[in-house]
Amino acid sequence: MLPSKTARRIAVVVKGYPRLSETFIAQEVLALEQRGLNLEIWSLRHPTERAVHPMHKAIKAPVAYLPEYLYEEPLRVLRGAVWSLRQKGFAATIRAFWRDLKRDFSANRVRRLGQAFVMAREMPAEVRHLHVHYLHTPASVVRYAALLTGRSWTFSAHAKDIWTTPDWEKREKMAEALWGVTCTAQGAAHLQSLSRPEQVTLVYHGLDLSRFPAAPESRLLRDGSDPLDPVRIVSVGRAVAKKGYGDLIRALAALPQDLHWRFAHVGSGELLNALKAQAKDAGIADRVAFLGSKAQPDIIALLREADLFVLPSKEAKSGDRDGLPNVIMEAASQGLAIIATDFAGIPEFIRSDVEGHLVPPGDWEALSNALNMLVRDPERRKALGSAAFARLRRDFSMEGGIDILEARLRAAIDSPAREPERV
Repeated sequence: MLPSKTARRIAVVVKGYPRLSETFIAQEVLALEQRGLNLEIWSLRHPTERAVHPMHKAIKAPVAYLPEYLYEEPLRVLRGAVWSLRQKGFAATIRAFWRDLKRDFSANRVRRLGQAFVMAREMPAEVRHLHVHYLHTPASVVRYAALLTGRSWTFSAHAKDIWTTPDWEKREKMAEALWGVTCTAQGAAHLQSLSRPEQVTLVYHGLDLSRFPAAPESRLLRDGSDPLDPVRIVSVGRAVAKKGYGDLIRALAALPQDLHWRFAHVGSGELLNALKAQAKDAGIADRVAFLGSKAQPDIIALLREADLFVLPSKEAKSGDRDGLPNVIMEAASQGLAIIATDFAGIPEFIRSDVEGHLVPPGDWEALSNALNMLVRDPERRKALGSAAFARLRRDFSMEGGIDILEARLRAAIDSPAREPERV
């Protein structure tokens, strides 16, 4: 017997929960929950950060954690496998898994099947639909679980998952999903080229401005001439290759000696120690502060006190790249002047010399010149910050995207359940 409409739920599947670097997911979950959708969260990994965003505390959806590594919970995995063996969709699931494994022979692939066994067994009957964030490993788990149980599924693709997942895998997953959304025009065009164009829709995350204080009415007109009151430069992002922080350290080190500035970085990441060493070797360690991970209120306070926001994103050697980083919109929410790279989804929001200043990705000299120019010109910073805030409020509010997701997810849970594919 099918559950009643009022009891029908949607499982939102994520790679890790909660994560400070994924406020866009928390914002979406909270907004959909506030609109009356009945959600639960399934995570492939346990949290690794102590700080928690206020939005995570406001979300009421229950959270379930899958075994991060199968050997850590062998009985749970075994129960899932035995249960799955008896399901109508088992043969179809194994066929899909075997095709995947032949092209990607890895322990990671086996782990996703084991996680899918556990999810399929433990997921309540009231869950009618699965919506997964990221088209790479989380979508593999959801795809296998959907094949096992006959549930429908959809996806939100973002950045790394688009650009580092093989085309064959993206094609096959998108062919089985009801639909998908992604957060940049560049990403949407790429995914549409691999599927039916109507299969993937551009939906910007946008920003819920009700969560942010009003932009400061004015900022001090620092111009880098006073050693006792240096210009404050800030960036927020993980210390990973695609964020380009090595280029930023080189750019800062090349600034003229008569320019007085301080730089603060917020975020954790694998390259953090290397960046600290680079700043020390460049002789600017006394001007640079690496603050580690911070909760959202602390980040907003830092943005409000800053004069300039910088994010030098670029493509990593692995192919990983940003989408449209939410933190750029968060900086705009505080009327902060922005320097970024003309790369990925960034120019979809920031038009160079209109809402900010864009430089070529990987060009530290151009970045240094842009910093030098804007540090010395507080009036120009004020104009750019005001324009970025106006564009954010006019074209990148959260509501439009949530309207689309709400309508599509409600249609998904109201559609008839499908029978799992038999042999």
